[in-house]
Amino acid sequence: MNYLHLTEDAEGISHFEDRPIEMSAADFAPPAPPMPVSEAEPAAALLYLVLPAGWSGAQHPSPRRQVAFCLAGRLRVVAGDGEVREIGPGGIWRMEDTTGSGHVSSVIGSKNVELAIVQL
Repeated sequence: MNYLHLTEDAEGISHFEDRPIEMSAADFAPPAPPMPVSEAEPAAALLYLVLPAGWSGAQHPSPRRQVAFCLAGRLRVVAGDGEVREIGPGGIWRMEDTTGSGHVSSVIGSKNVELAIVQL
């Protein structure tokens, strides 16, 4: 399993990187057999967000370290370095560009984007 990581360099320019989620076999839900599971990471909040069809935001840093899970729709994100990525249903996007110039997000197509966001 992979996620899209958006972070920033020392100059505050955001960059994308594809990263794997490290997992190992563990007894997560005994008596079920062991299954691949990641390390637990503390979370501060869970929220749901809808970006309406046609929505486009101004360039901004992420409001805090957070992970978005795309449930529906398609989102276009432009990092500070100009790289463009699209995130669709099932996509996992970790945002850690909290202090620099940030990124630009916009909804692609005629469907709302529905996100579940875990703030870290």
